[in-house]
Amino acid sequence: MRLPVVALSLVAATAALGLTGCEKQTKAPFQAGVCLHVIEQKDGTLKFNPVAQNVPSLELCAAELEGMRLRFARLGSPSREMTGAYQGKFIFLQKEGIYLGDTYEGARFMSLVRTGDGRLAVPGAMPAQ
Repeated sequence: MRLPVVALSLVAATAALGLTGCEKQTKAPFQAGVCLHVIEQKDGTLKFNPVAQNVPSLELCAAELEGMRLRFARLGSPSREMTGAYQGKFIFLQKEGIYLGDTYEGARFMSLVRTGDGRLAVPGAMPAQ
């Protein structure tokens, strides 16, 4: 009885692994110190535009992109979300905060959260209300 359950589990795991290999995995370019703004084209491809050179860290690139997002909003841009890239990582600026991802389509992990007044802070740094 135990052997069929193990065999079935092995078959299911192999099938799941096979399906993940078929997913599109767009990776960000690795250019040392270059902060990039990412634009999704109508055909689904990504266009990478340099925003700043000699940026020492991912957090400073995120700050550059946040400043760019705010300037666009002041000019009347309807989009409140933005995507960027820095040294092989994607940076997703969203209304809840800033998320990071290794691929454009894959999982995103929270890096900074928005405070009540719109500023960005490290998760857990703000006192509970």
